[in-house]
Amino acid sequence: MPQKSPVENKESIYILGIESSCDDTAAAVLKDGKIISNIVANQKIHEEYGGVVPELASRAHQQNIVPVVDMALKKAGISPEKLSGIAFTEGPGLLGSLLVGVSFAKSLSMAWNIPLLPVHHMKAHILAHFIEEDSMKLPEFPFLALTISGGHTQIVRVNDYFDMEVLGETLDDAVGEAFDKSAKIMGLPYPGGPLIDKYAQKGDPKRFPFPKPKVAGMNFSFSGLKTSILYFLQKKVKENPDFIKENIEDLSASIQYTIINILMDKLKLAVKETGINRIAIGGGVSANSGIRNALLEQQEKGNWEVYIPKFEFTTDNAAMIAIVGYHKYLQGQTGRLDLVPKARMKF
Repeated sequence: MPQKSPVENKESIYILGIESSCDDTAAAVLKDGKIISNIVANQKIHEEYGGVVPELASRAHQQNIVPVVDMALKKAGISPEKLSGIAFTEGPGLLGSLLVGVSFAKSLSMAWNIPLLPVHHMKAHILAHFIEEDSMKLPEFPFLALTISGGHTQIVRVNDYFDMEVLGETLDDAVGEAFDKSAKIMGLPYPGGPLIDKYAQKGDPKRFPFPKPKVAGMNFSFSGLKTSILYFLQKKVKENPDFIKENIEDLSASIQYTIINILMDKLKLAVKETGINRIAIGGGVSANSGIRNALLEQQEKGNWEVYIPKFEFTTDNAAMIAIVGYHKYLQGQTGRLDLVPKARMKF
């Protein structure tokens, strides 16, 4: 049976988005670029292991995906025959988790005779800025995107919806990993990044200076910082077993201050070299208050035009997948039923 044409004339375009790249099962429905439902099921089980366990994540996706998609459709108040396309995360991510979402999207596509719209997860974090909401200002092309998450750190030049160029990326650890590993060294529970942010707001950011890595161009490195924090704390705890507990706020503030300076130095270089001063951030770490404040300071100084997403669009969510699918649908960029998920994908 032939699928519906992506250029078929409809009064409204409804896109179902499915996200399952890591440990959040999410589904959303967009109508003409606007959210009418956005459902996320979190997996708390990973907290006791200090990180995401891939096998447990994929099993939880299998349990969650049917009720999450069903809830998204019911909350949107639409039936499957109204859908114009099914957008889903093709990669990158955990292969077992991706398999669940990709397989489910393909099954729905065949059952409902609706086009598939495969989406690159990190590009979705960038294009989340184009979800149409009254409170969100849409960036103009070209702009620079800083994508920061547990697995990625990139500076991307965005010329159009599907014309992007990576200017710099991490050579080792991602910024989210740097936050979480630093927190683990201090004995904080997973996920530790938000806790560092919380403690940092009451601490002295210049109390404990940590070295910034010297990396050429717009690339990043965080492994050296993590090692310096480890050695510093090992030395201090040997001298005073209660050192971390007594200085948790200043330690958190100093670590966060160093990481933010690394990010801002590279962004300033990108602005200087490209002449583009429109900056958008995306990814889970973009929820960090220190990073947001640093960007807003540059905007207040008149240096940059800054675009910061709502908190609900920073972590993995299906609305960002659906908005990419929406623009793919408008351009007729559909996927094949024989496609497979990719743990690693070229940008």
